[in-house]
Amino acid sequence: MTEITRRNTLKLMSTALLLAGAGFSSLPGKAFAAGTITVLNWQGYGTDEAWSVKAFTEKTGIEVVHDYYSSESEMLTKLRTNPGTYDLVVLNAARCAQAVAEDLLQPIDFTKVPNAATVDDNLLSNPNFSKDGKGYAVPWVWGMTSLAIREGMPVPDSYAALADPAYKGRVAMDDDAIINVGVGALMSGQDINDPKDLAAVTAALKSIKPNVKLLWSTEDQWNKSFAAKEFDLSLFWSGGSVRSKRNSKLPVTFVVPKEGGIGWVDGLGIPASAPNAEGALAFANWMIDPAFYVEWATKVGAPASSNSAALEALPADDLSRQVHKPEYLKTMGIVSGIPDDRREAFNNVWQEVKAFYAE
Repeated sequence: MTEITRRNTLKLMSTALLLAGAGFSSLPGKAFAAGTITVLNWQGYGTDEAWSVKAFTEKTGIEVVHDYYSSESEMLTKLRTNPGTYDLVVLNAARCAQAVAEDLLQPIDFTKVPNAATVDDNLLSNPNFSKDGKGYAVPWVWGMTSLAIREGMPVPDSYAALADPAYKGRVAMDDDAIINVGVGALMSGQDINDPKDLAAVTAALKSIKPNVKLLWSTEDQWNKSFAAKEFDLSLFWSGGSVRSKRNSKLPVTFVVPKEGGIGWVDGLGIPASAPNAEGALAFANWMIDPAFYVEWATKVGAPASSNSAALEALPADDLSRQVHKPEYLKTMGIVSGIPDDRREAFNNVWQEVKAFYAE
């Protein structure tokens, strides 16, 4: 799920912007650290913005180079097979726990990440990022899947609205097993990561059948179908709703119901064998700096910052700030690492439900 969401986000992010005078007052000076750091990340995902890297290097003397992965499994393989190569890695919360279990990451020295003082506690305390009381990643950015409704229609307060007869033939579902099992779990009062009663999950999802008009898989497909008025209520991504409204001028309202959103969080980790951990910590601090984030979010487009001070620094009318409200983090369930057997069971549930929809 998170890889699909992120890839669609990355396609919409330009990397050709120039630095527009943003100040990074909390950055260390050149005396703090020097040399080179190597960052492992998705290509075009924030850390390699040319204007940002240039400003960071000018301020700190630290050169930044990148290596990229095309899947999170490839990221883990690169960490395992290339010790001493990487200084900073971007990884999802669901994969962080696995990396920590394999001793691929070192604990974060948060005294060298002063901007972390205003990172939301709900993200800092995420169990996927910690072990034995130590943090192994700096929470960086987050987003979620929830409900999107056409403007002017009643705002739903529960995922149960997906099965409401008022939306007969007017609902679109994200064609993703993890997300849909999560929704079914919330509809049946269960944990999104480990629902014990998959029969109840299946029944909840099957109850939506009369309303299902579309199973969508890309943001472009969603935008075109919504513009064509094929549906009114949908599962959708928080960042996607911002782009749909801001860029495509679509009349959509993003809604987080009482059960909470289904969230993802990406963190910044330091590999256990990092040759320049001090420089990597300086760069992690830069990545959650409010001044950097405002530039990235308003000029390029970005997920929600983990740093509450960065979100609050956005203009009051900024759509991303309006969609990613801090209070949503209190009810948001974060997708964790899912064992292969459970993932297979989730896939089987969704395949059964899709076949039922098609009957």
